[in-house]
Amino acid sequence: MQRYTDARGSGARDELWCLEHPPVYTLGLNGRPEHVLAAGEVPVVNIDRGGQVTYHGPGQLVVYPLVDLRRSGLGVRELVTALENAIVAYVAELGIAAAARRDAPGVYVDGRKLASLGLRIRRGCSYHGLALNVAMDLGPFRRIDPCGHAGLEVVDLAALGARLGTREAARGLLPHLWRGLRLAGEPAWETADATGVAPRGANAAQSA
Repeated sequence: MQRYTDARGSGARDELWCLEHPPVYTLGLNGRPEHVLAAGEVPVVNIDRGGQVTYHGPGQLVVYPLVDLRRSGLGVRELVTALENAIVAYVAELGIAAAARRDAPGVYVDGRKLASLGLRIRRGCSYHGLALNVAMDLGPFRRIDPCGHAGLEVVDLAALGARLGTREAARGLLPHLWRGLRLAGEPAWETADATGVAPRGANAAQSA
């Protein structure tokens, strides 16, 4: 993400990277270590996004929008809103009523956090992004204050009755993200190989 953002020129394509992480806690630029209560064997990685601590692991869909905000005409607040609205619209198709909160970025269902957001803007372009809990072990969230909020309950789509995997969730969420982020053309999927490298082409959504 960093390399792509630093190297991209004004004509570089926008991309959405869809992936899963191995178990890891990530702590944002302003993150406070005391919000990591008991990491245990899960590594804690300091990264250059906004926000506090969160957990990533198998069964969670992570989407990194690498978007030229100047070209799309999106401000930072509009970018956050577009990501949240895309998730809300997608899970509505699954029969789940979710909503964003102005005071705490992300998407919630009855006060429980379903999706987290953490972004960085550099050279007018975005990276990092969103994490949607699909069907995962939620236990590690109880060993942190999720997003800096003590006692915040976290939920996934499986617990809400939606039985699907992360790849299916990515396919369903992508059209909402594409429209909300005002990306040109039609998305074309590119699948990374075993090295994590995807082929390069026109505007694309990459999966790994």
